[in-house]
Amino acid sequence: MSISTRRERRTARFRRLGVVSNTRLTPNMVRIVLHSAELKGFESPGFDDHIRLFFPPEGEKLDQPSPGERGLIWPNERPEMRDYTPRFFDAARLELTIDFVIHDVGVAGAWAENAQAGDTLGMGGPRGSFVIEGQIDWHLMIGDLTSFPAIARRIEELPEGSDIRAIVEIPTAADAQPFGGAARITWVCQDQGDTLCKHLAALTLPAHGDGFVFVAGEATMVALAREKLGKLGLPDRHFKAANYWRKGTKNAHEH
Repeated sequence: MSISTRRERRTARFRRLGVVSNTRLTPNMVRIVLHSAELKGFESPGFDDHIRLFFPPEGEKLDQPSPGERGLIWPNERPEMRDYTPRFFDAARLELTIDFVIHDVGVAGAWAENAQAGDTLGMGGPRGSFVIEGQIDWHLMIGDLTSFPAIARRIEELPEGSDIRAIVEIPTAADAQPFGGAARITWVCQDQGDTLCKHLAALTLPAHGDGFVFVAGEATMVALAREKLGKLGLPDRHFKAANYWRKGTKNAHEH
């Protein structure tokens, strides 16, 4: 069976979530566990699903939005929002885990760095899931710290014995996270003068079988990756490339 992809769509729904715990994973990433009875029925079948987190203005509570054809409708000004990948979901405990990059000075990073048990925020989505079907002989994932939650989730959800390679750009060597299994991970450390663009220039693909490539991160890097994969002859249906952020632009997610 050849590789194919499809989208699963869902109706927009708003949930209020409370912080259970805040754990620093690396110098530039923290893990927030969120809980709510409203998470009953939550689903996230796609490894790179994105949810929208809505951050309340300091000292205020979020308004209650209503669902609309194109998403949530807010009675007043829409609060600050950012897109994130669900890292783990525990349906029994109704707990959702999100990993936040905190090296920037944006509203989400600042909130995550200072979040305490009992703090609240809003969530919408996922509105849709990207599902890959068919026989995949090898997997390649390319990204930076912002896409690492999706990359890590994909690695963990693939069957044991899968041929997996990942190239991940991180700010410092201390931002590398341990992984079990047979995944081959190349950590590209910015503090050591290495860049993902250098690795893209030298990229080759396995000669055997049909593979799938997932690329996500800064828009310029993603564009270079698209170009490189095209030159290597990889069919469009065999890769997904997503802009998670763009230098100089906030909330530029195109996922």
